[in-house]
Amino acid sequence: MADYNTIRTAQTGTRSAVVDQGLRAYMNRVYGLMAVGMLVTALAAWGMNVLSVSPEPTQWQLGSKYLTEFGKTLYLSPLKWVVMFAPLVMVFAFGAALSRLSVQAATVLFYAFAALMGVSISWIFISFTSYSIIQTFLVTAIAFSGLSLWGYTTKRDLSGWGTFLLMGLIGLIVASIVNIFLQSGAMNFAISAIGVLIFAGLTAFDTQNIKNTYLALANTDHDFLGKSAIMGALQLYLDFLNLFMFLLQFMGNRN
Repeated sequence: MADYNTIRTAQTGTRSAVVDQGLRAYMNRVYGLMAVGMLVTALAAWGMNVLSVSPEPTQWQLGSKYLTEFGKTLYLSPLKWVVMFAPLVMVFAFGAALSRLSVQAATVLFYAFAALMGVSISWIFISFTSYSIIQTFLVTAIAFSGLSLWGYTTKRDLSGWGTFLLMGLIGLIVASIVNIFLQSGAMNFAISAIGVLIFAGLTAFDTQNIKNTYLALANTDHDFLGKSAIMGALQLYLDFLNLFMFLLQFMGNRN
């Protein structure tokens, strides 16, 4: 007759294996969505740069680059404020609407947000050299991978970081908006340094939180987990993008 403890151990091991397999598939989906979102952002930013920068001298100039009529409208007209703040408005709207959307609709909205973010940050191709953008992206990818891996594997509970990081993020947003009008170089340096630290912490924190969310909701319906994966991808996407943008302030060579 089989020993009860042996049977119970085998059942526990089977459940653990199923959870591990499901967790790997879930995290792969999160990282996959995030990676496609980053690709959409890069293509949108590059496309805006192609449409905005003229190879021939024009009457409109931004930095060392001449602008087309489209570029003048995008970067020199009041539309620039709409483009600048639209992603911030959309990300809050996305979070509020997610529960009412299907998984397919939420995925499309996530990619639409990524495209809008690409339009919003397309100015980096005018302000920084292509080499420094690529170099900073690679450094960001390496740093993000290490931080996310640590957040996934560490046994340390990072939940206590949440309040501190959220308060820092709110302060960072306020300071960034204020500095749009002040144009202070010292303040911009401080914002960039603090931003790197905050989003480095958020990368590890969000990764662990995404993992714990799956473990807590593994037995819920598939549709809910699908939306949760999209929200997780959005969080990591924002962590990566902001880490890249703040590092670019330090590493980027301006045109």
